[in-house]
Amino acid sequence: MKTLAILPCGKRKIWDKYPYHGSAKVKDVYIGNLHRLTRGYAEQFATDWVILSAKHGFRSRNEIIKENYDLTFGMKNDGIISNEALKKQIKEKQLDQYDKWIVLTGQKHLNVLRQIVDLKKLNTPLLGTRGIGDMQKRLKCAIDNKRPLPNQYLEK
Repeated sequence: MKTLAILPCGKRKIWDKYPYHGSAKVKDVYIGNLHRLTRGYAEQFATDWVILSAKHGFRSRNEIIKENYDLTFGMKNDGIISNEALKKQIKEKQLDQYDKWIVLTGQKHLNVLRQIVDLKKLNTPLLGTRGIGDMQKRLKCAIDNKRPLPNQYLEK
């Protein structure tokens, strides 16, 4: 079974540490703790992973991001990618070919995914966590113990 992990974009990016850094691959852009843990989990328990960015949409590890940005889903901002554009990316990048998506994001990203993806594909193992600290703790425990988090599927 092919699984795709959906990782959140993060506020901390390479340009926060190195302001004059030029364009960078997605795998090098996000440097925060939550990204490090979601990526570690994805690399251990999924076939592949992508970032879901409010600005860029779905981005794979080797795609290029040119500059820093600070957008999140739920903001009132014209720079946020539309649901239609996200659906188009799913087809173009063949993300719909994965049997299951492991969603390692918070509620804002999940709310977007609910509108654009067949819910039967979405495994949400972090659903019900009490914030980023709880998410990080669960991810770290799963990685350290080499045991995936329990599957949780959405009803609607």
